[in-house]
Amino acid sequence: MNSFSAAQRSRVTMLDVAERAGVSKASVSRFIGEDRALLSEAIARRIEQAISELGYRPNQMARGLKRGRTRLIGMLVADIRNPYSIAVMHGVETACRRHGYSLVVCNTDRDDEQERQHLALLRAYNIEGLIVNTLGHHRDELFELRSEMPMVLVDRKVDRLETDLVGLDNPAAIEMALDHLEQRGYRDLLLVTEPFDGTSSRIERVESFKAGIERRPALAGAVVETCEQLLPRIKTFLAQPDRGPKALFCANGIAALAATRVLRDLGCHLFNDIGLIALDDLDWYPLVGSGITALAQPTAEIGASAFECLLKRLRGDNGPVQTLDFAARLIERGSTHGRAR
Repeated sequence: MNSFSAAQRSRVTMLDVAERAGVSKASVSRFIGEDRALLSEAIARRIEQAISELGYRPNQMARGLKRGRTRLIGMLVADIRNPYSIAVMHGVETACRRHGYSLVVCNTDRDDEQERQHLALLRAYNIEGLIVNTLGHHRDELFELRSEMPMVLVDRKVDRLETDLVGLDNPAAIEMALDHLEQRGYRDLLLVTEPFDGTSSRIERVESFKAGIERRPALAGAVVETCEQLLPRIKTFLAQPDRGPKALFCANGIAALAATRVLRDLGCHLFNDIGLIALDDLDWYPLVGSGITALAQPTAEIGASAFECLLKRLRGDNGPVQTLDFAARLIERGSTHGRAR
């Protein structure tokens, strides 16, 4: 058993190991690298003993850079507080670990300057590939990185950036929600969404909602963003002449939380006064009233598939870019129990 402190171990070099084992530095390099089989059993044992006695820890980053490989994958997310981002990130990280990669995550906090700085930082880390779920306002930097390494987009498109995209089949999810609400007897719908901010998935959901309403003569629909006007807008919606039972359709978990707070502040009796359905399926949905009906996204699959797409590119796949659209799963709870006319 050795008595080296952590500080001492951090100063131990490959040369120290070589001198303790009585071998060349090249032999130590082979032992900790991919050429251990070239060493005799006796030399390998001496090197192993020296490493144990000295507490040597190889600098994996330096080794990776020397071979041109770091086994680091970068991930840029717009808002790490968003439950969707956390769930997808966990799927990516699990897949990375399974294949021997490590994940470096940078949160832009929906700030353009942070996004620019993090893109530069990820390049400095010599990542091998990049997974992007952010605003995409720094397209020039993204285009430049795309020319240097494989890249996969999650959930959000970036105009003219030709790369694989993994996310939800938004039009199909919206259709599923509208069909469910119509079948349950709701007729007057209000879609609650976060501000667009150029986010392609939010725009696609709103456009699909409007198109779906136009195809259904029995339904009326409007759109409101989560902002300081959300409470008065929902209050006005509830007070409008009765065109039929009313329901809110929340375009993601953050919108669902904002809308639920407004309904509580307005003193609504959940969910008798109004129905509610929401994209995402968060842990707190079953705890509100009789439970919130959800369109669950397969976030673990989305994250894992984003990494699998990246891994194929890292392994030399130069085929056409692809889009993987996953289906939502309807989880019915009491918030859409149905309304009689």
